[in-house]
Amino acid sequence: MSNDHRGKDCAGGSSRSATGDPHPQPAPLSRYESQKRRDWNTFGQYLKNQRPSVSLSHCNGNHVLEFLRYLDQFGKTKVHLHGCVFFGQPDPPSPCTCPLRQAWGSLDALIGRLRAAYEENGGSPETNPFGNGAIRVYLREVKECQAKARGILYKKKKKKKNQIKVINDEVKPSKPQSA
Repeated sequence: MSNDHRGKDCAGGSSRSATGDPHPQPAPLSRYESQKRRDWNTFGQYLKNQRPSVSLSHCNGNHVLEFLRYLDQFGKTKVHLHGCVFFGQPDPPSPCTCPLRQAWGSLDALIGRLRAAYEENGGSPETNPFGNGAIRVYLREVKECQAKARGILYKKKKKKKNQIKVINDEVKPSKPQSA
């Protein structure tokens, strides 16, 4: 570990950098934070480009759904249509004319970042359009549709019925036992 103290003067807690600049550079953003900022700016630009433009305070789940559908045109995931001979095949042998779409995982991650950014930018969790039930339903439908089109099965994980809890090094069953 180095003894580099460019950001803070150890003795006085000053925020001057080693060069004497009273405006130190902020720490670089993580990859996640950079992507979240880019996504937030893209969504804001999308709302401004609507006719009439939509302010963030008037944004709702329908605007978010329209944004997700708009993004499909930039997708890179082949999603076979029901009439396609490759529908349900994970590795089709040749190309087809089915559309490219945004992958479900990309949309899910995007919504997670936008949901966080909304609240970080002053929105309340109760009015967060990215947490709207319609968004969750849309994402679930996209996931199921893409899984069927590509021949991939997503199975729900089942909870174990009789789990054993360990409390203070004692093994106790989670259900009371009858005598």
